[in-house]
Amino acid sequence: MTDNTPQNSLTLLGLGDMGTALARTWLAAGHRLTVWNRTAAKAEPLAAQGAVVAATPAEAVAASRLVVVCLLDDSTVGSALDGIDLTGKDLVNLTTGTPAEGRARAAWAEERGARFTDGGIMATPTMIGVPESGGYVFYSGSRGLFDTHRAVLEVPAGARFVGENPGHAALHDVALLSAMWGRFAGISQAYALTEGEDIAPKDLAPLLSEWLGAMGFFVGNAAERLTSRDFTSGVVSNLAMQVTGTGTMLRTAEEQGVSTELISPYVDLLRRRLAADPAAHGAEDTAGAITLLKRP
Repeated sequence: MTDNTPQNSLTLLGLGDMGTALARTWLAAGHRLTVWNRTAAKAEPLAAQGAVVAATPAEAVAASRLVVVCLLDDSTVGSALDGIDLTGKDLVNLTTGTPAEGRARAAWAEERGARFTDGGIMATPTMIGVPESGGYVFYSGSRGLFDTHRAVLEVPAGARFVGENPGHAALHDVALLSAMWGRFAGISQAYALTEGEDIAPKDLAPLLSEWLGAMGFFVGNAAERLTSRDFTSGVVSNLAMQVTGTGTMLRTAEEQGVSTELISPYVDLLRRRLAADPAAHGAEDTAGAITLLKRP
């Protein structure tokens, strides 16, 4: 039997691919779900599964204390909720945005009498509702809201609270995605270099996975050095040596007829760190170059 208590009820605004995946998971778990979407036809399959379809955002918001928003962008969130009474509501924003947008939206919600928590989804729609996929959501903002609704929020994917600063969920999200894109760039470069050679991509794939796994130590190593600001103790491959090695990478790419546009920015960063003070920085770990990325 479905539990229709307030603690088991929620509203979801937005039924794109991610919103629909979230909705299906909550419905499958027996939650009373009210949904709204600008294109009403997208709600029809969910209605057949038990969702209550609201005609307007205001009607949807009025139906539940917990209101989850998963729309296109921050401006769409503002438009959908414009003029709606949010007094006493718990607003969870799973719309992709920046840290600044998260903080501004938190202040906006609090001015209207709502508690607010921002979220950063570290999963694709196909990972939602599949615990073994490893997907989860970063949450930041009102700790009280998160604690109250944690059981509901953990239904679609794992929930990780990263602080009361409303911008930190988005910041964690983008930090991890930035690392992911950097890795994708390196993998793309590797495949491009061997394209056209007698090296099958399927044979290179396990070597890439193994090597990238072995180099995973850099994550913790960089964290320790950025914390201590000690970039020289216990260095195995110093910056001077690494910069010298980059020349081989660039020449090989030229020989293979492959662009260096994916790796040149990082190479340039390392070279800039070394050139600033070869005597001081030559013996450093490459993590020291990270400090150059932060603008004054």
